[in-house]
Amino acid sequence: MSWLFGYGRNKDQGPDLSQMGLGVPAGAGGGSDEGSPKEPSLTKSERRQMEAYRFDSSALERAAQAARDLEKSKFPKEALELSKLQETTRQLEQQAKMKEYEAHISQMQIEAKRAEAEEKRKLLQEETRQHQARAQYQDQLARKRYDEQLAQQQRMNDESLRKQEESVAKQEALRRATLEHEIEVRHKSDMKRIEAELKAKAKVDRENRDLNLEQIRLRAQEHRATVLESIKTAGGVIGTGAQAMLTDWDKVLTAAGGLSLLALGVYSAKGATSVTARFIESRIGKPTLVKETSRFSLLEAAKHPIETLKRLREKEDDVLQGIVLAPKMEERLRDIAIATKNTKRNRGMYRNILMHGPPGTGKTMFTKKLAKHSGMDYAILTGGDIAPMRKDGVTAIHKVFDWANTSRKGLLLFIDESDAFLRKRSSEKLSEDLRATLNAFLYRTGEQSNKFMLILASNTPEQFDWAVNDRLDEMVEFSLPGMVERERLIRLYFQKFVLQPATEGKSRLKVDKFDYSALCTKMAEITDGMSGREIAKLGIAWQSAAYASEDGLLTEKMALDIVKDHVKQHRQKVQWQSEQEKRESSQGSYE
Repeated sequence: MSWLFGYGRNKDQGPDLSQMGLGVPAGAGGGSDEGSPKEPSLTKSERRQMEAYRFDSSALERAAQAARDLEKSKFPKEALELSKLQETTRQLEQQAKMKEYEAHISQMQIEAKRAEAEEKRKLLQEETRQHQARAQYQDQLARKRYDEQLAQQQRMNDESLRKQEESVAKQEALRRATLEHEIEVRHKSDMKRIEAELKAKAKVDRENRDLNLEQIRLRAQEHRATVLESIKTAGGVIGTGAQAMLTDWDKVLTAAGGLSLLALGVYSAKGATSVTARFIESRIGKPTLVKETSRFSLLEAAKHPIETLKRLREKEDDVLQGIVLAPKMEERLRDIAIATKNTKRNRGMYRNILMHGPPGTGKTMFTKKLAKHSGMDYAILTGGDIAPMRKDGVTAIHKVFDWANTSRKGLLLFIDESDAFLRKRSSEKLSEDLRATLNAFLYRTGEQSNKFMLILASNTPEQFDWAVNDRLDEMVEFSLPGMVERERLIRLYFQKFVLQPATEGKSRLKVDKFDYSALCTKMAEITDGMSGREIAKLGIAWQSAAYASEDGLLTEKMALDIVKDHVKQHRQKVQWQSEQEKRESSQGSYE
């Protein structure tokens, strides 16, 4: 039972704690405390860790108690085995605790190494920061030295420049002083020369004074004698003639009658010429403001005989032939055409109409068709020609209306861009001449007429004077074509400019095979926002593209590319127009 009482154990040998980073505990050498070295100073945690390795006296007490129990027990062998098992269990538990303490010590060593590594890392970072700060400081010092060198160089350059400028200024001052001295010397010499010349001339004049006075006196006497002789001669002739005329009354009456007849002839010829010119202008010619007219005149027939014959042979056709508009719009325009035709037939009073809307929507075309359908003549003039005429605008307006009143068939007077001279009179930008022209127009259109029908066209009707609006009987808005109208227009112009020349065979124009209906629908979708005039230009562009090709063939791709290009140009124009309107509105707000 030596294991129970601890016999045979090496009591002098304690646990090896050097591997755990701990010192040797006191009394572990087996000697007395007097001969052993003093216990090293340890921390509280190290002391608590070493308590587990100190000698436990309770083991002897348990051994003595176990011996007594064995002596008293009936089964000493089994009790001994049980005690051995218990002691083995305690030893295992003690070993487990030792391993746990060893693991804890290892963890502490790892933490210590980690803290040491962290300290090294911080130290390295601090050294790096110090190196960076030192490098930045050195860089700042280098830059400062460079800036100082530059400043010093600049100061030196400025000083050198200043010295050069001072040198140049001194040289300029010397040169100016030299020039001034030269001028002063020259002036003094000139003054002396002039003084000498004046003195010499004065001396000569004093010496020749008597001779000059005598010459002047002789010239005056000769002139006086000539004048007196001329007066006497003229007076004698006039007096003799007057005396002869006054003494003979037949001559007096003849002279008075001749002068009267001469004056009467001059004034009569002038008046007759003016009346004849007005008559010829009103009957044969046309006013200068009228740009285009269907009214027959001898002068126009002599200039264009073939066109005059064609115009006389033309027959009345549909008023909306070749014009594509919305169904409701077409219905309204047909009503206007029927009413105008019946008014002309019954010699009633014509109505004045305003046509407004974007350009290229068919206003001018419908006016010509309306005049032809109604059996009237048409005359087209533009407001842009009236505005620049200034004081002659009043006379021109009166001539136009006088000419219109002489029409036997009735005249449809179409004024395009009429807002150019029919603006509001309250506007500050309206000149006096334009105001007088507007007043003349209002005077001639104050009452309804059975001689002419007035049609005004404008893109901005809101600028009209209120009196102009009062003279309008009906307003018609021409809007941009919709999807259906665009497709009809594309089919119309494709037929006119492409298919018809290709089928006639008179030109080198051919059309490739493709779905014509689907292409027209697709092009109508692309051309959203374009006017009828812009779509008409597409037909001309298709024809030109076919003529420009090598074989004169128009393909589907060519037609689509032309449409896309025109759409792009249309959008650019719209953008320019919006930018111009913005600039005009901003200028108006500033004014």
